[in-house]
Amino acid sequence: MTSYNFTSFYIPKTIALVGMMGAGKSTIGSRLARKLGKPFCDSDQAVEKAAGGCSVSDIYEQWGEAAFKTTENKVIARLLDTEPVHVLSTGEGAFIHDKTRTLLQDRTITVWLKSDILTLANRVQRKMRPQLIEGNTEAVLEALVKERYPIYGMADICVESDDEFYQEAVDRIIIALKEHLYPVYPAP
Repeated sequence: MTSYNFTSFYIPKTIALVGMMGAGKSTIGSRLARKLGKPFCDSDQAVEKAAGGCSVSDIYEQWGEAAFKTTENKVIARLLDTEPVHVLSTGEGAFIHDKTRTLLQDRTITVWLKSDILTLANRVQRKMRPQLIEGNTEAVLEALVKERYPIYGMADICVESDDEFYQEAVDRIIIALKEHLYPVYPAP
C-alpha cells in the first residue's frame, strides 16, 4: 500500500487512540498527528510528568494500579480541557477503566488500534511493561486480549495496526475518520 495525499478536513474533537500495549498507539499517533497537522499528546508521558517524573512502572510499584488509574483519568480530563483538538495516545488500560472510557467516548473520537498477539508480543519485547513482569508474554497477552478486545470494540473506529510500516495504519485511520465524520448516504 502506498501513502496517499489527503486533503485537510474538519476534525471536531480530539482523536484518542486506544488498544493493547504494543498496538502502536504512540508511534502511529505521532505520525497521524503530523499528517493531520494536529498536536500529539501521550497520556502515559503526561501521567509521568504529573507524578514528578516517576515512570508508569514506578507508579504501579509504589502506589498500585488504582492510584495510577485515578491519576490517568485526571490527566486525560485535563488534556481534553486544556489542549486544542489533538491526537491522544492513551495507556493500554485507559479505555478499560469505566470512568476514563466514558470520558473518552463523550469527548473524543476513539480509534481502536487492533493487532494480533504475535505482533503485540514482538513489539512489547522492546520495552518493560508492568503487566508483563511475570509470566509468559504471549500467555499474558492472550488473557488480556480475551478480556479487553470486547471493551475496545466499543470504540468509534477500529483499524488494524499489524503493519510493518506504520504509515499504512495512519492512512487507514484517516480514511476511517473521514467515513466516520462524513458518511456518504446513498441518494433517495
